[in-house]
Amino acid sequence: MEANQKGNIVGFLKQRGFDDKTISEMFRKCKRLDNASEERAISNWNYLISTGIPTRKLPSIVSKCPKILVLGLYEKLEPMVECLKTLATKPNDVASAIAKFPHILSHSIEEKLCPLLAFFQGLGVPEKELGRLILLNPRLISYSIESKLCPIVSFFSSLGFKREGEIGKIFVKNPYVMGYSVEKRLRPTSEFLREIGLNEENLQRVAVNYPDVLCRDVKVLIPNLEFLKGCGLGVREIVVLIAGFPPVLIKSVKNSLDPRIRFLVDVMGRRLEEVAEFPEFFKHGLKKRIEFRYRLVREKSSGCSLSELFGCNQKKFALKFGLLQSIKEPRERAEKAVFTI
Repeated sequence: MEANQKGNIVGFLKQRGFDDKTISEMFRKCKRLDNASEERAISNWNYLISTGIPTRKLPSIVSKCPKILVLGLYEKLEPMVECLKTLATKPNDVASAIAKFPHILSHSIEEKLCPLLAFFQGLGVPEKELGRLILLNPRLISYSIESKLCPIVSFFSSLGFKREGEIGKIFVKNPYVMGYSVEKRLRPTSEFLREIGLNEENLQRVAVNYPDVLCRDVKVLIPNLEFLKGCGLGVREIVVLIAGFPPVLIKSVKNSLDPRIRFLVDVMGRRLEEVAEFPEFFKHGLKKRIEFRYRLVREKSSGCSLSELFGCNQKKFALKFGLLQSIKEPRERAEKAVFTI
């Protein structure tokens, strides 16, 4: 009987495009497949399609978590999907979350999802953001609150966050920050930033506005720091620059930092030190904003700061330099009527 059931499941999988190697790996991952009911597998497969998952993506999803073929449809899959739907804000949110981390369907609502939601609410995460948090990074449901998430909260508390809801805002900004090890990644990177010269207030700004910088390995940040030193910036100027725009440490030197500095110095004839006065110079598109605006008003810009040139929106820029209202500046987001770059 068992051999016959296994043969039926193998046939079911082959009919849906799984090769022998993948099937073997799936049986290794999930021993329950040996005794799985083909009828249940078919029901679960069809139900997953009904959630909005494209049929072409389903084999990849099931191969990652073959257990979802043997879970009870009405006892496990459907209740979790319906619960996730209450957290979704867009029609495809749940299907996208399942595709990212299919194991979310195998976890308990009562033992994992509900405590996780309560944990984030306790950190001040607004109810409307809870869904985004979980569905953007569904792997969160697999983390232990005590051994994984609490140490991360303690780490951010050590940076001086005291007001209610501040740490929750960090998690909303970048849900993936919770996937990193405090001791192997977050703390070493924060200590590196302290050694550069950033103070507690600076670190808090990094955590709140640019948490992805804290997620980077120190080895990734060092080349950018060395590049800035090699350009001739002093220690104090580098600290001000990094504190003002932390992503300068993770931008590509070849494709972002170097071209902007060369344009600033060689073409615009400006002092390199001016980037410390306006760190967000590195935020703006080189061709779509920096080059365009400079060439447009080069005769009028000699006495202007970088902030005056690049730190305002289209309307203020046009008014300041007496440009015609019909001026059209390239936009990074073509769908927006207001200039945003």
